[in-house]
Amino acid sequence: MLEAGASPSEATITSLARVTASDASNPAAADEAFELVATMKDKYGVVPRLRSYSPVLAAFRRAGEAGKAYAVDAHMEASTVSPEEPEIAALLDVSMKAGDAGKVYEYMHKLRRTVDCVSEGTAEVLEGWFRSGKAAMLGKAEWDACQVKDAIVANGGGCHRLGWLGTGPWMVQRVRAGADGQCGGCGCRLACVDIDMEETRRFADSVAGLAFQRETKTNFSQFQEWLEEHGEYEAIVDGANIALYQQNFAEGGFSLTQLDAVVTELRDRYNGKWPLVVLHNKRIAKLMENSSNRHLIETWRANGALYTSPIGSNDDWYWLYAAIRLNCLLVSNDEMRDHIFELLGSSFFPKWKQRHQVKYTFSKGKAVLMMPPPYSSEIQESKMGSWHVPMEEKSGDERVRIWLCIDRTEHCKQPHEAPAANGVAQDMSPRVATNVSEQRRAEDNGGSITGKRKDRD
Repeated sequence: MLEAGASPSEATITSLARVTASDASNPAAADEAFELVATMKDKYGVVPRLRSYSPVLAAFRRAGEAGKAYAVDAHMEASTVSPEEPEIAALLDVSMKAGDAGKVYEYMHKLRRTVDCVSEGTAEVLEGWFRSGKAAMLGKAEWDACQVKDAIVANGGGCHRLGWLGTGPWMVQRVRAGADGQCGGCGCRLACVDIDMEETRRFADSVAGLAFQRETKTNFSQFQEWLEEHGEYEAIVDGANIALYQQNFAEGGFSLTQLDAVVTELRDRYNGKWPLVVLHNKRIAKLMENSSNRHLIETWRANGALYTSPIGSNDDWYWLYAAIRLNCLLVSNDEMRDHIFELLGSSFFPKWKQRHQVKYTFSKGKAVLMMPPPYSSEIQESKMGSWHVPMEEKSGDERVRIWLCIDRTEHCKQPHEAPAANGVAQDMSPRVATNVSEQRRAEDNGGSITGKRKDRD
């Protein structure tokens, strides 16, 4: 191709790299393949893709060349190419064979951020590491329990990222989790994992930025200011979604009764505390024409339970921003798939919805709220240093999903405690969870706790 003056494409170079890397008779094959990939942009103006790197990583994995595999990973990062499970599994495997515990820990967390559940092949790699003598020799006998708890809160409830905790051999089991999230192996409760605090702030800022582009800036700024003054809510209510639920029949319309039933159920759940109902101004104006509605709406207003989005606005921006900014629940059956939500383009969004969205139905006039699941099917690192890794389950049935339970002991200190999210009981809302965690940190500031793992409760 070069002799003919034809510039090779990325696919051509990737194919040549794959063939080169597979040449077992050539000790330098993997290096030559990496050279092809690493120079394709400078030489030919084409950008490498994930498939360009995969055969090179596989070759260095077979050769046990950990340092060179890390160089491939660094080049991928510099090229803004994100590895997927096979590439991370290769990096994990080569790190394990090299006995590089720091890199194993780093790639465990990269795997956690990249996939929810692991394949059989990756599970076998992890089992091999945790059953090794090298893994048994690593870890801390003592740690600051408060620091670990605070790190778990900051990271959204699923990990602390402070290194290997505990000492001694690991016990690795394949188990199932109960409906309440209790591990069938160690007895610990799995967490319902949220996006971390920094991600939450960035997510709220991105929603506000998009709203400013599409809404009248003054209107949305006023809402932000109002929210700062009235921001003590456990739940935000998508008023139109609830009031129009199953109203597509001849006598159907905008059902304030349904909306009131949801508000009542939320108040019962949160000890009389009012949620925030977001409704468009034109809806409120219409409802106020009916005297039977007026008293209820005025009651909501008097208790700070109603915000009316102005004429010309889209109330979706308002209830979405409020739920993210206040880190609380959102009551809505909206699947959030239309153009507004497509604009977000955020990897945070699916995880945020899983943790924060409350769907509903009605039974004999009473609202039935479907709260977020009690635990998340994703890789988790506990405050005691144990790991729980869910494996792929093609049926989608969580009851039969297999988990790797990886612990240093045969018991869990509090096997019957409530499932935790952000370090607190799961029956609390995300906002209550954050408040309790902050209060606990303030109490703990009087003195840090350190000691051996057996002293932790």
